[in-house]
Amino acid sequence: MGRAGQWVEANVERLNELIVTRPRAVIALFLVATAVFAGGMTAVETQTDATEGFSEDLPEQEALDAIETEFEDPFATDEETTQLIHDGTNVLDREELLTMLRLLERLDEREDLRVASANGPATVVAQTLDPTARTPAAQRRAVESATDAEVRRAIRRASESERFSAVVSDDFNPNSASASTTVTVISHDVPSGFDDLQGLQTDVRALADDSPADVRVFGSGIINAETGQIIGDSLLIVMPIVVVLLLGFLVVAYRDPIDLALGLFALLMTLIWTFGFLGFSGIPFDQQQIAVPVLLLAVGVDFGIHFVNRYREETVQGYDAVPAMRIAANQLAIAFVIVTVTAVFGFGANVVSDLDPIRNLGVVSAVGIVFTFLIFGLFLPAAKLEIDRLRERYGVPEFGSTPIASEESALGRLLSVSVTVGERAPAVFIAVLLVASAGLGAYGAGIDTTFEQEDFLPPEEEAGYVEYIPEPFAPGDYTVTETLNLLEDNFAASQDASITIFVEGSLREDHALEALAEPNDDPPGTLAVGPNGGAETTSILTVIRSHARSDEEFAALVARNDRDGNGIPDRNLERIYEELFDSPAGDRASRYLTDDRRGAQIEYTVESGATQSEIAADASEQADRFRYTATATGQIVVFDAITGIIFESAIQGLVLAVVLTGVFLVITYGVLEGMPLLGIVNVFPIVIAVASLVGTMRLLGLPLNALTATILSIAIGIGIAYSVHITARFIDEFKQNDDVAASLRTTLTGTGGALTGSMLTTALGTGALALAITPVLGDFGLLIALSVVYSFVLSVVALPPALFLWDDYQNGGSVVGRARDA
Repeated sequence: MGRAGQWVEANVERLNELIVTRPRAVIALFLVATAVFAGGMTAVETQTDATEGFSEDLPEQEALDAIETEFEDPFATDEETTQLIHDGTNVLDREELLTMLRLLERLDEREDLRVASANGPATVVAQTLDPTARTPAAQRRAVESATDAEVRRAIRRASESERFSAVVSDDFNPNSASASTTVTVISHDVPSGFDDLQGLQTDVRALADDSPADVRVFGSGIINAETGQIIGDSLLIVMPIVVVLLLGFLVVAYRDPIDLALGLFALLMTLIWTFGFLGFSGIPFDQQQIAVPVLLLAVGVDFGIHFVNRYREETVQGYDAVPAMRIAANQLAIAFVIVTVTAVFGFGANVVSDLDPIRNLGVVSAVGIVFTFLIFGLFLPAAKLEIDRLRERYGVPEFGSTPIASEESALGRLLSVSVTVGERAPAVFIAVLLVASAGLGAYGAGIDTTFEQEDFLPPEEEAGYVEYIPEPFAPGDYTVTETLNLLEDNFAASQDASITIFVEGSLREDHALEALAEPNDDPPGTLAVGPNGGAETTSILTVIRSHARSDEEFAALVARNDRDGNGIPDRNLERIYEELFDSPAGDRASRYLTDDRRGAQIEYTVESGATQSEIAADASEQADRFRYTATATGQIVVFDAITGIIFESAIQGLVLAVVLTGVFLVITYGVLEGMPLLGIVNVFPIVIAVASLVGTMRLLGLPLNALTATILSIAIGIGIAYSVHITARFIDEFKQNDDVAASLRTTLTGTGGALTGSMLTTALGTGALALAITPVLGDFGLLIALSVVYSFVLSVVALPPALFLWDDYQNGGSVVGRARDA
């Protein structure tokens, strides 16, 4: 060992000496820090918009924001909308139309709901019957006074307009005047900066629930309300299960109620410190952060079991409490530091992501790991020593003080099987593992990547176990996913999905409007949802045509300047623009054409059920068809860009975690032990574990999404602990007997027992996330559990042959000789 290694060991021993000589001071310091962090917990904020954080600072989102600013009067009121989804056998029946109009009337009577207008089949039919019916009350009277036959005729006339056809389901039959689903859009007149859409739409839903018809309320406020509810419900389901599972395994591992209570208190301190940091740092608590306490509990259990188990190994040999604690602390301190640093590399590698929620997850989990190390590496030994002193003083008996496994136990014999196999043919064993991992990695390279709002919402069909969850842990009712599926199944064009193309150029030129319309006759597949395979768009042309239908003078102006008679003016455009902007339609026109006539936006309805990548690709292709400079944007385009970044983040995080971990371990083992190649040996089983995990993800159809994208680097951080603990114990044993096989058997029967307990608690604890009510958390929990199992198994299986090869390399064929002798 060099001077640097001696300096590190000397300082570690000095710190451990402080723990064993002044435990009360250490305990007091940590309790004070816990009180401080507890104060920060009150400042924790919850992120209710599950997708908002992902688009911050994203170029595509900034482009969309810039367009919205360009086409919005800063002094105008914001217009928020709520959708009423009316579902039934025939929602165009006269009584069903009246039911909707009565609901609209009740909504209109509530001033706090700020209803500015309502547009849907019921209002269109009413105005077809009576063009003067402008209010819900007048529209209700118009339908009430009409016969069933008159209503059916009005529906047939109304069906000729795009305004009507866009809000009735695909099964609409004009002959029978019937449809199973309709959409009514309510516009709310709210002031600029209005931030209570969630409460407003919740009140609308309460009134709709009292309606005799099946009317569902849908909008961004409802989505945010349910997203916020999901966070609380998920914690209420997952955390009690995690605690019960951990408690069960800790009872088996500790077998002593006082040690168990101490371990649980240390876990509680870890959570308090981490949530306090969240509050002090201002990082919001979102769905991704739900995984953090579960991960930290798992790592804390791992640290706790190892420490108590190692301490007991010394006490059963006859050492008193202080010498036993000194030996255990000195032997485990370096391993704990290595595990902590590598875990920080693995968890913290996600800070390189361009997406704020993933970056925040990396920061919080890395900080939490450091807190876990401090609490279990410093506080727990001091508290354990002080408690044992008190037990001895007051004669409190120990209920279980033996290690988890021994060489004579069945578990010990099982864990040491890999030593026998690895000793006989290590090179062949390693070659097989390398080929298998390469195959799994190559297969996993085809894994899908997604980013969808549905990832953050519960599935339409609840899992069977949900109905058995008692109060107060049972989740609430969720409607958003069911409503989204209803819209997708019943409408060729999605009611909630569109893309926008921003066109820049001189739009005063005679051919400008023709140039805006020309690409829409034959758009790419997902945009071809209009009549005859054309696009269904809303643009300045839409406003011109709409105003021409209601203003004869303007219609005549348009006709005089339409040289080819196709309904699109192709000269004197500035005059047409001026007349349009000076008319009542001017406000609407300003949403699609800039004041300087150099920018226009065109909104495209997209095919329901099309994938984000398909829509984004078609939007880009459509933008390229314009004569002017055109840019595709919109929520779908933004989400597709996020999808690409998620994949990049996963690869970057994995590479960074592997490189940093490998370099750190090579340097650490080189400095401390003069054995740098042990760093490569340590990383070897975890790399195989990650390759196995990626292959499993593709096999199970689990994509990389907003949370599972972090799994690759986290798997490095959480899995490296197993190989580090085995290697650290192996080094201690190897120094004493210079025999690889004997050292490995002692290691796997001693440390292997603690690792087995740690693996079971960690896998089942983190696996409890699979019971969360959202797909993004459920997939993450399953994958974390798999990564823990893979890391443990491969550390036990792959490390022995790798260490035999390492020793062979160090000693020029000694492994071959030992195998031959055997």
